[in-house]
Amino acid sequence: MTGINNGIMEALELLLSLDGEIYSIIGLSLFVSLSSTFLSTFIALPVGVYIANNKFKGKKTIVRIINTFMGLPPVVAGLIVYLLLTRTGPFGEYRLLFSINAMIIAQILIVTPIITGLTISAVHLKVNAVKDTCHGLGIGRFKTIILLLNECKYPIVSAVMAGYGRAISEVGAIMLVGGNIQYKTRVMTTAIVLETGKGNYGKALALGITLLIISFGINWVVSSIQEGKDYESRNQES
Repeated sequence: MTGINNGIMEALELLLSLDGEIYSIIGLSLFVSLSSTFLSTFIALPVGVYIANNKFKGKKTIVRIINTFMGLPPVVAGLIVYLLLTRTGPFGEYRLLFSINAMIIAQILIVTPIITGLTISAVHLKVNAVKDTCHGLGIGRFKTIILLLNECKYPIVSAVMAGYGRAISEVGAIMLVGGNIQYKTRVMTTAIVLETGKGNYGKALALGITLLIISFGINWVVSSIQEGKDYESRNQES
């Protein structure tokens, strides 16, 4: 217990003293995860809405592939990106391996299917009712999609937050393509693994506490969104 107590005290001291290395790691983690989530949403949202809103040949197969990739092991995603960006790979000339850009690319590969799949599920539940209503009122296609997005705004935001939660907690792919280089590609998850292995429990706990706070914040936002949705539904029923 003494070791745990000392580690917690050291962790709190590092956080409260605004340790430069700790906060640079936290800042880089937030930048990488936010960037990858934003870019993933930019890709996933229109794709998910299009798939859910249209009937076409091979739709079920595409949905199944997306659902499969929702559970893509992070180390496999990291391996794919590594092979693409290594010097002998098709994009090796750009020298992106062991860089922040490589980390963002790996997270996009992991997060995009999650947001896409959850968006498809959310839109699928509302699309027929919204389209029938808009068709009866003579509303055009563009406005129909806007209304559909408005109807699905809560589950879509939850989908994005779920993607962000996956990104901020990712370690395997980031370790492979980022290299865990100090002051360059070291993020919270990879730093926790490194510092724990070195016996620097104070640093590991400081980053772990921060990661837990961020995870709690994500869950709080998602829960608040769900509660707002339930409250809105009750008001509409009454």
